[in-house]
Amino acid sequence: MRIDVVTIFPEFFSVLDVSLLGRARTQGVLDVRVHDLRDFTHDRHRTVDDTPAGGGAGMVMKPEPWGEALDAVLTPSSTVVFPSPAGALFTQGRARELSSREHLVFCCGRYEGIDQRVVEWAGSVAAEVLELSLGDYVLNGGEVAAMAMIEATARLVPGVVGNPESLVEESHEDGMLEYPSYTKPATWRGLETPAVLLGGNHAEIAAWRREQQRERTRRIRPDLLAAGAPEEDRKDQP
Repeated sequence: MRIDVVTIFPEFFSVLDVSLLGRARTQGVLDVRVHDLRDFTHDRHRTVDDTPAGGGAGMVMKPEPWGEALDAVLTPSSTVVFPSPAGALFTQGRARELSSREHLVFCCGRYEGIDQRVVEWAGSVAAEVLELSLGDYVLNGGEVAAMAMIEATARLVPGVVGNPESLVEESHEDGMLEYPSYTKPATWRGLETPAVLLGGNHAEIAAWRREQQRERTRRIRPDLLAAGAPEEDRKDQP
């Protein structure tokens, strides 16, 4: 998979060189390229913003540098992602969808956002354009959201996570939260590992973990059960 990121803070994405994503880049599983939007400006101040049409507070990112930046990276098969608090909610399901795309382009806005014509124009060139939000809150810019989306998506690309089985039982993969995890020692500071996990009965362990998923989801995220968890896991929902 190829991922291009356009931002005015390219140094933010140095974290992509560490951990699993860094290894995936080294091994050629991921091809990640970060571009400085200011490299596509032509004035001595490298200006990327201007006052909003119609007035109002703040500044809006200009279309001209964005157009040139996207000219340099877009292809007819690209999926373009604009992180935005006005976008659709980014979910595990969406991450899985994006992990099957061959080319992702993340456009990191700042200030009051990117001129909407950039989004509209990108839709006439790329295969797909998405405006996505991490949640119902506002960040200073799109970099944090883009990094979260890149990690959530890229880890699902075959070859990034060493043991693909570890992805199967994670939170949100089946509409519920993941069960709690334990390791050695069996007793730590007076707290015990649940006995069922030490008994070696795999059927009992699987049943316990499933019930823990149900209980944790009912307690913390009952909205997930209402939104589409398996029917048997919605029983006794409050």
